[in-house]
Amino acid sequence: MVAITPKKGHLLIAEPSIIGDVAFNRSVVLLAEHNNEGSIGFILNKPLEFRLNELVPEISKSLKVYNGGPVEQDNLYFIHKIPDLISNSIEISNGIYWGGDFETIIDLINSGDIKDSEIKFFLGYSGWDIMQLEKELSSNSWVVSENKYKSNIIKKAPMTFWREKMLELGGDYLIWSNAPENPVYN
Repeated sequence: MVAITPKKGHLLIAEPSIIGDVAFNRSVVLLAEHNNEGSIGFILNKPLEFRLNELVPEISKSLKVYNGGPVEQDNLYFIHKIPDLISNSIEISNGIYWGGDFETIIDLINSGDIKDSEIKFFLGYSGWDIMQLEKELSSNSWVVSENKYKSNIIKKAPMTFWREKMLELGGDYLIWSNAPENPVYN
């Protein structure tokens, strides 16, 4: 497999060797920013037990909330594919946007104008300082992949996403696609 350089909008797939890291074990991370100052991303496949309306009482709909990463876990973040409805959105790539006016989101959710498949919420984010991600890549902690799902990545099934990526990578990764999360259960 040819290694690709990480870019904003790419996916980071946790190597199977990240076993002891609770936050990143079997994670698929969307890079929302990657530049010479560092990187920011959101873990796409780690749903939390919290629902959005439990965290934001003004919201009437019960939407899933995901663990975005170990940084600032007391803050709520979101990605979406509806910048025409949410002002101040920042494009990540391929029709995926980050942030925007949260008061508008509350109104749009309560009125039913936002579908679950158009937005995803996170507590916290994944962050890397200058050269930190490159060091982790050189130590084989991550595999970088292009986001072939484009904006449809928002609705990918979280429980099978990492396994699907292992199958796509093929070769030595195939064996990990069926391995238990905890090797002790093998």
